Amino acid sequence: MNYIIANKSSVTGIVKEVHDDYIIMYSETAAGYPNETKWQIFLDVKNKDSYTDIVVGDEIVVYYDGMAAETSPLQVSTVYAITLKTPAKRTADEKSANRN
Repeated sequence: MNYIIANKSSVTGIVKEVHDDYIIMYSETAAGYPNETKWQIFLDVKNKDSYTDIVVGDEIVVYYDGMAAETSPLQVSTVYAITLKTPAKRTADEKSANRN
């Protein structure tokens, strides 16, 4: 994981939608893109130690191959790792549902 963090491109953003095989997030920091850019991130993550309990409102960092398809939303298909930067505020019910 340390190698990925040190050597791969990354984008930080807030998760707005969670689907079975991808998420939609809005970026806060992404080189070459304005803040609030919409990203579609596929969840076929190469590093299995990545954060996978993603919920709407999480602030995450996505480490990827540096290439995003210029679609709307931007699409990233090669994802090396996802880390949690700031968790969403969760209710007690959501916390116990995420443990199941």
